[in-house]
Amino acid sequence: MVFPRHNLLHMVEYKRSMAVSVAQVESPAPLSGDLFYDILRRLDGATLASAACTCAALRSISQEERLWENVCSSLWPSTNREDIKSLIESIGGYKKFYADCFPLIVNKQVPEFRWNDYPEYPEEWTEAEYYGDTDDFESVLPADFISIVDIRYKDKPICSKVLWGIPNANGSNGWFYNCPFRVDLLTYSARDDDQDDEITLSVSDGLPPISSMERERKDGKLWQDLRSGLRLSWIVVNSKVNQAANLSSWSSIGGQRHWPTDKDFLIRFGSILPAEDILPCQVVECILLMKFRVIRTEEGGEGCRTTLKLKELSMQLGDMEGAHVNGRNSLLVLKEALSCRRSGNYSEALESCHLYSKAQSELKEEKMRNENRLERMFILSGIAAFASFCYYLL
Repeated sequence: MVFPRHNLLHMVEYKRSMAVSVAQVESPAPLSGDLFYDILRRLDGATLASAACTCAALRSISQEERLWENVCSSLWPSTNREDIKSLIESIGGYKKFYADCFPLIVNKQVPEFRWNDYPEYPEEWTEAEYYGDTDDFESVLPADFISIVDIRYKDKPICSKVLWGIPNANGSNGWFYNCPFRVDLLTYSARDDDQDDEITLSVSDGLPPISSMERERKDGKLWQDLRSGLRLSWIVVNSKVNQAANLSSWSSIGGQRHWPTDKDFLIRFGSILPAEDILPCQVVECILLMKFRVIRTEEGGEGCRTTLKLKELSMQLGDMEGAHVNGRNSLLVLKEALSCRRSGNYSEALESCHLYSKAQSELKEEKMRNENRLERMFILSGIAAFASFCYYLL
């Protein structure tokens, strides 16, 4: 069991005093190291890292890979798989994996683009300029990317999925490279997954009971509970360069109630990824969507029963104008994202998403204003032409 950081501050101070006591003894008892290890294995990753800074004894023990393996398996149950254990060991071990994937991606360098700053392709950009260096692209292979996905609801794991490679990306001349990039995890991971693909939430999982969808549309209790209770981690690993990063925002950053039907809940996660020298907009949004559908709402002798089923779990990349990035550029963006800045402060990651949304909204508003101006110009030109035609006729 992993204890949260705020409940273990007194334990860190206790370990510090113990370390001083042990240092004063010329021959520490062999049990001391085991005692320290037993304490450290109960900590979460952030507290374990803080404990390692208290003294040399704890710093030495905290280097144990078994401690970090325990931290990773508690936070990401998918890392308990044997194939993922081998992958983590090959890219540097559990401590490095945690350091790479626990902090969230932060990108506050969102440019304030204007509508006319976006050149049209192919009239103003050559193919080489738009797609970047061909040699760089050839070094990025779809098979190098592994997705490790975990979903929690009220701190309870409800889904763990692993996807090796990018589906439908065979051959550089295939449709994948020129069509919008999309990974539907439920569709492709099920082929290599032994567990039941049906993922549900019920009242036994902590879901609030609702007697009818009419009541839910009024109070929105179920919607608010899903928004606040769901946690998503979507880790992408590049096995060629031994890098990994969590592309999710961990907590929800938005969504839509009753979309596209009155029984669907679309919940949105994601992050802002750098695309400098890849796309004109220089930054893109990683869009992670999770859709639940209500499959049962009834009221009986045991009370209200509510059951939701996970219908979609997907990843897409979108540019500032709302268009989806194609497969070719998406691979380049994913490669760059694995080495960009990260932070353990969730508010920073959320702020970068808000900055992007603000810039995107301003861009859309300016585009609409320009389109309205053009429309008025065409109308006035048409009126002037009609008036001139009538004048010459008279």
